[in-house]
Amino acid sequence: VQLVESGGGLVQPGGSLRLSCEVSGTGILFSWYDVGWFRQAPEKQRELVAQIMSAGSPNYAPAVTGRFTISRDIAKSTVDLQMNSLKPEDTAVYYCNIRSQVADYWGQGTQVTVSS
Repeated sequence: VQLVESGGGLVQPGGSLRLSCEVSGTGILFSWYDVGWFRQAPEKQRELVAQIMSAGSPNYAPAVTGRFTISRDIAKSTVDLQMNSLKPEDTAVYYCNIRSQVADYWGQGTQVTVSS
């Protein structure tokens, strides 16, 4: 199983970015996985940003609620994160994650920097 993130970069405060995660190797089982985006800022622990459980609605960290939207395309095996109204405190490496009861997979991460 491989996860490849894209879409990170440098953006000004108030701007938007869309992160995408392409998942390969799960085949038709992709829909069985919980999928999510995490982030890790310098000298901080990795934290959950947004998540979609295999049979549930999305849930978000309080810091991003109302600004970020997570979505999953079962047919394409992708997980996207639309980020609006970005703030400097959103600066971090963002990681895509899929997990089941017996497996846990991570992407390599993509840098998001919010700065003027």
